[in-house]
Amino acid sequence: MATLKDYRDERLKKLEEIKKLGIDPYPAHAKRTHLLGDITPKFEELSGNEVSVVGRVTGIRSFGKIAFIVLKDHSGQLQLFLTETNMPAADHSKSQLNFSEIGLLNSGDFIQATGPVIKTQTGEISVQVSELRLLAKSLRPLPGRDGLTNKEERFRRRYVDLNANQEVYERFIRRSKFWEANREYLNKHGFVEVNIPVLEHTTGGADAKPFKTHMDVLDQDFYLRISHELPLKKLIGGGYEKVYDIGPRFRNEHYTDEHLPEHVAMEWYWAYADWRDGMAFMEDMFKYIALKTFGKMQFEIGDFKVDLDKQWQKLDYAEAIESKYGIDPYNCSLEDVKKALADNKLVVEKTDNKARGIDKLWKNIRKDLEGPTWLINTPLFISPLAKKNPERPETVERFQPVIAGTELGNGYSELNDPLDQLARFREQQAMRDAGDEEAQMLDIDYVEMLEYGMPPTCGWGHSERVFWLLEGVTAREGVPFPQLRYDVDDVTRGIYPDLKFE
Repeated sequence: MATLKDYRDERLKKLEEIKKLGIDPYPAHAKRTHLLGDITPKFEELSGNEVSVVGRVTGIRSFGKIAFIVLKDHSGQLQLFLTETNMPAADHSKSQLNFSEIGLLNSGDFIQATGPVIKTQTGEISVQVSELRLLAKSLRPLPGRDGLTNKEERFRRRYVDLNANQEVYERFIRRSKFWEANREYLNKHGFVEVNIPVLEHTTGGADAKPFKTHMDVLDQDFYLRISHELPLKKLIGGGYEKVYDIGPRFRNEHYTDEHLPEHVAMEWYWAYADWRDGMAFMEDMFKYIALKTFGKMQFEIGDFKVDLDKQWQKLDYAEAIESKYGIDPYNCSLEDVKKALADNKLVVEKTDNKARGIDKLWKNIRKDLEGPTWLINTPLFISPLAKKNPERPETVERFQPVIAGTELGNGYSELNDPLDQLARFREQQAMRDAGDEEAQMLDIDYVEMLEYGMPPTCGWGHSERVFWLLEGVTAREGVPFPQLRYDVDDVTRGIYPDLKFE
């Protein structure tokens, strides 16, 4: 049975033959007048007209003095019809091939074909080739869909996966539309996109362990941001009233079906708005994004049937905890929380941290909620950056959407009291000093900004987890190139024995 190395060796021989003919197998120039997917629907208009098309070869059939090549580009695929009589002598200096040289091509090669649009005797709309050019010689054969079933292999060579699996290819087009819809909605409502740094002296805005790096020119350590929050709120303090940013953030944590250490997220901040304004705004934004990305607002996600267009419910955090476990989050002890965790066979890393334990209890409730539901009245000790609710000072003005058992964002009336913020930062820093690597750092520059003054503000953030959920895929399936442990397969090691890969 032929191996990948055998196939590669056979293609290398063809490459040498191509070069001996004086053909550049990797020319820089290509000519395209039409997309492949446009020719069939416009056949009546294009019939008999000369076109130039480009793409990747997906199949070659040769029958003596005629041949057929199936060509594919991003818009679709089309048949090329080749005959010896219709192809004059090729100019090898222009990377052209004669009919007799078609055997030097393989599936996976990129070519350019020029000729009139016709219908063959079998009624197949085709391009009758008068000029054939090689654009790039492929040295490794692409596997068929059935030959690419190993999930890790698909992640490592996503470029192969995209060729073999059309639904994966289309997924990342939808992912692009998802972020485009985010931008459209925000821009239509007067928000300004401002890109903020990825490297920060002090990182904050979320409970997460950061990645750490070193900047040589300043001889100081920096962190990769875990959130967009604090720099964007500094812009609010600087006079902007509606700002947002879309870009990557980094959390040095484990993989799950809902989390990746690196992922794309969006955050916006809106001066003179509060949490109720933000909740109404985001309900409309979710609907807008769903329609623009997927063309619908009804989704089947696992065992859940979610309708984003129906009335969104509201759920009180403490009431949900008390109803499920019989404990009051505001007046319970750490021992009460530990018992509830143990009774429900739940494990939390920081067993001496009441906030972490109660949050674990909430997540056990959340996993069964179909939604769409807004989680409201979150306890103050869970949310160090949110503003207190004056009607219920033990809670904050926070809103989180729960859909199909998952939290899909986080918003609140932002804390703009500098003294209150400093006190909460001190509490978080104490937790951090005690060993909680996910507790937030004390950002004195942010406190200084608040002392200069920041107006009442609502803030919101969500990640591409929204896309993953509605798309119905796991986190690693939902990004083009998920991080994996570095590895080089045995075939590549054998092909390049002189290279060091460690």
